[in-house]
Amino acid sequence: MSIERLLTAQKQENLEIVEAILGDGSKPDAEYTIEHHFSSTSFDRLEKAAVDAFKQGFEVNDAEEMELEDGSVIYCFDAVAQHKLEVEILDLACEGLLKLAQKQKVDYDGWGTYFIDENGEVRDDEFDDELDDGEDISR
Repeated sequence: MSIERLLTAQKQENLEIVEAILGDGSKPDAEYTIEHHFSSTSFDRLEKAAVDAFKQGFEVNDAEEMELEDGSVIYCFDAVAQHKLEVEILDLACEGLLKLAQKQKVDYDGWGTYFIDENGEVRDDEFDDELDDGEDISR
């Protein structure tokens, strides 16, 4: 899929996720921790992507090795940012990260965040897994 199509789909997904989180009552003016997910079967490529994400201003988590159901191994990391849950900010970040993923030949697996209640408390139910109604909002 072309980068333009990926970006168009990601922008639509960004809008849907933000609307879902805020529609469920998450605090609109809070600072959110946004975790952008990357994966690859090549540790070297993933490492280069992590360096590029760091250069773009993201905090980068250590890479983890994961074994898939079929026995194959992938490596993954998160590029983390803190900001308000605004579609425009997410669209810009995703554009840069999708281009980074394409350049380094790794997978950009979308982003996730956590629900923040009216008291500013973060709840454990991560919003890149599933919404309360069962709608999958992860990439």
